[in-house]
Amino acid sequence: MLIRVDPDSPRALFDQVAASVRSDILAGVLAPGDRLPAARDVAEALDINQHTVLHAYQRLRDEGLVDLRRGRGAVIAATAAPLAELAHEIDLLVRRAAALGVSADTLAGIVHAHRDVSAPRSAPMKPESREEDSP
Repeated sequence: MLIRVDPDSPRALFDQVAASVRSDILAGVLAPGDRLPAARDVAEALDINQHTVLHAYQRLRDEGLVDLRRGRGAVIAATAAPLAELAHEIDLLVRRAAALGVSADTLAGIVHAHRDVSAPRSAPMKPESREEDSP
């Protein structure tokens, strides 16, 4: 596993670190149970702040891709397995969007909006009775 960052990119360093790990999960380089390098080691290798790497690991944890455990470090979560299974479909979608002139940011926004629409909703709440409706 090789974490890559571009210091000249306008993209935040923590986001680049997280994207590099995501990419390795998609490519099957990382699988559930694999340990990520210690944040200190990544920071030294990339010449960035250790807190930047920790921020990336926390972002991946929030996405459900990494488990963070004291004494064990960052480990690829079991919930990351479907991501590798979706790699081909994701690639096709990204290529199709590019062919249609849809930017990566727009595609990401569409996926987020679709996720929000597709999320299970709780039962509708009963309307509250208002004083004017009372006899």
